Amino acid sequence: MPNPRVYFDVTIQGHSAGRIVTELFADVVPKTVRLFASPSVSSSHRTDPTSPASIFFSASNRLGKRNQAENFRALATGEKGVGKAGKPLSYKGSKFHRVIRKFMIQGGDFTAGNGTGGESIYGEKFEDENFDLKHDKPFLLSMANSGPGTNGSQFFITTVPTPHLDGKHVVFGRVIHGRSVVRLIEESPVQGDAPTEEILIADCGELAEGEDGIMADEFADGHEEYPSDDESDINDPKVAYKVANEIKARGTDLFKKGNFEQAQKKYIKALRYLDRHLDLQARDLELEGQFAALRLSILLNSSLAALKVPGAASAHLGVKQATRALSLDADPEEQPMHKKLTDAEKAKALYRRAMARVVLKEDNEAIADLEEASKLQPEDGGIKAQLNAAKQRIEDRKKKARQAYAKMFN
Repeated sequence: MPNPRVYFDVTIQGHSAGRIVTELFADVVPKTVRLFASPSVSSSHRTDPTSPASIFFSASNRLGKRNQAENFRALATGEKGVGKAGKPLSYKGSKFHRVIRKFMIQGGDFTAGNGTGGESIYGEKFEDENFDLKHDKPFLLSMANSGPGTNGSQFFITTVPTPHLDGKHVVFGRVIHGRSVVRLIEESPVQGDAPTEEILIADCGELAEGEDGIMADEFADGHEEYPSDDESDINDPKVAYKVANEIKARGTDLFKKGNFEQAQKKYIKALRYLDRHLDLQARDLELEGQFAALRLSILLNSSLAALKVPGAASAHLGVKQATRALSLDADPEEQPMHKKLTDAEKAKALYRRAMARVVLKEDNEAIADLEEASKLQPEDGGIKAQLNAAKQRIEDRKKKARQAYAKMFN
């Protein structure tokens, strides 16, 4: 039989953040998996994943009489009813109460909600199944506890490899969908290690065999939000280039449909993948040229999308992207991952940077860009019109200032 899969529908401050789908290693830690599907009662002290006596998530104990995987599964379904603490044995409605960046996110305390509670389907605490699985990668599920044999319902999801937890916490599953949701939680604002926003498991349950549990995403592009989370071989520059090209194409499709905000997100995401390789281990002028051309295209598209989205933040992004596009102009044989920009490409970047600066009321800087662009493309009427408009705004401000100054002495 395939391993069970459970889902968490997460909200942040009442707004949907997406779904996390996990595979539970019932073949390795069956007891823990049973627990994960339905919540339990709390211990008398907070389980701390950073303390020597703390064990967060467990997922592997073939030898134990009670297993972590089944515990987790049952707490996700809520099928065990009410626990000894008088609370439903279910993760539904509980929160992620602890977040440490570059380490983990922790939840599962459905009795106290602050890390001091929790209850397993076997009673308040149960023993460690085994430590067969290691904390050797991000997005692993592991049991939280306050010492050996004190597993309850609290769990954590690693966001980096955490080998120092091996032999202390039982790994019992992994995130198979919704890694971007985990990253979103990881980046949440905190006070100490407690999130300042309410991050809830609004709904949870077990997926039927054959059901993938993936929520529809009309903007999906088939790749994780962050390259480090993607299962493609992103360390291969040719793969990273291919993925970035695919994401950019999705962004351009959204741009053509008038969805400029989502298009911008795709362009920024495409750059993340492309920027995994700011240089190559060995010179390859052809591949470097492809990287430079794609990077330029994405930056120019992003600077244009920035002009379509209102607000100063978008304008600042437009300036940044256009400036970076201009910085690519160099002899590719002397500077890897660069290219000689054509006059048209340079004028385009200068014009878009100028338009972003107009939004920011930086007319002097905009004029400098437009004058440079006009030298490169002297027949472009759009550049001339914007240059004249910027100069007129400055003249109007000077005139207004002179009038105000004169009134002070009349």
